[in-house]
Amino acid sequence: MSKISNISTFQAFRSTNYTLYFFGRSVSQFGTWMQRTAVVWVIYSMTHSAFMLGLTIFAEQFPSFIFSAFGGVAADRYNRYKIVQITQILSLIQASILAFLVMTGHQNIWSFLILSVFLGIINAYDVPARQSMINEVVEDDDDLQSALSLSAAMASLAKLLGPALSGIILQKFGAGTCFLINAGSFAAVMASIYFMKIKTIPKKSIKKGTFTELAEGFKYIKQQPSIMWVIVMLCITGLFILPYDTLIPVYAKEIFNGDAQTFGYISSFIGAGAVLATVILASLKKGTSMRNILILSSIILSIGLICFSYTTNFYVSMFFAAVTGFGAVAQFTTCNIIVQSEVIPEMRSRAISILLTAIFGMLPLGSLLTGFVSERIGAQKTLLIEGIFGILIALFFRNLLFKKAKAKPVDQGLLDQSEEEFINKI
Repeated sequence: MSKISNISTFQAFRSTNYTLYFFGRSVSQFGTWMQRTAVVWVIYSMTHSAFMLGLTIFAEQFPSFIFSAFGGVAADRYNRYKIVQITQILSLIQASILAFLVMTGHQNIWSFLILSVFLGIINAYDVPARQSMINEVVEDDDDLQSALSLSAAMASLAKLLGPALSGIILQKFGAGTCFLINAGSFAAVMASIYFMKIKTIPKKSIKKGTFTELAEGFKYIKQQPSIMWVIVMLCITGLFILPYDTLIPVYAKEIFNGDAQTFGYISSFIGAGAVLATVILASLKKGTSMRNILILSSIILSIGLICFSYTTNFYVSMFFAAVTGFGAVAQFTTCNIIVQSEVIPEMRSRAISILLTAIFGMLPLGSLLTGFVSERIGAQKTLLIEGIFGILIALFFRNLLFKKAKAKPVDQGLLDQSEEEFINKI
């Protein structure tokens, strides 16, 4: 039994290209979480404002909301590997500028906000291309769930280790060192793509406009109620529940009277729960109802928030932080698995971009809302309300998630180009 489970969990590593992708992204994700931790801590240390924390997150994520749908179209049209290589170079430049500003003492709130906007635009094109690459680097379709779950586990592991190390480096060497480490980490992705054996398929001329292809993506999702309601649920959760992490620096500094290392520890325990969630998802048997898993993970997230909100004992609160991280990542990963496994290949990148548009659109607004409310009623009451609302959302969507399409699964007009190889298959 154990042997079968292990094969199922790690079977995506049978593909050399996926193995290269996995380890390249692992290094990059580690650096990314170090930078995120450093940025949030520096902003809160400079302003002592929960609202400014929300504004900083808004500055990075809202541009992703605006441009991620176009990023999905670009990933469907052009060479995804080239897109990712370009975004890694731009991300390296962004992190290097942050390091220079901090190390020379020229940082200010506006410089952080502007560079956050720049990174948000980069991510709008990077994430759809990178996510849809997974389907191409995995050689066997049966390995897709393993690949998606392992990728999420890798990101969760980075969230576990990155903030903890970042907290130590912040205390001993400063934020600039965290930014430099992140800048160097992007070379790992470029190296992994360089060593991949990529089969290039000639592309057909592009006859449709960007807005036309984007509209086709939304039309397709609308025709698939069971997929549409998954995205709608994630959209609402992204607005009211998932921005809970905006308040983690407040808990570290105000509730637990800690420092940067305290912030890193809390973030790491959230990451520990996330790692456990993704490993469990990767080990699920084929045929498991992912929608039932989605409802369950949403409830676990909500219970974790409710219990964490008023727990003042640091060690007990770390357990509930892990529970929260488990539910949050299990929820998003499950949504990702449902969308990627159920949409047709011709619409995959656009469906992913719509999923990301939903989350990127709501998270920044939710971060602003969370910061605004927290400054008026306190961080503890804010998280308690988010947890209660999360349970209500799960109960409301319990039946909607299983709604099936009554008409044809796909409008034939969306498949005019499906007779030939899709233009973005590499």
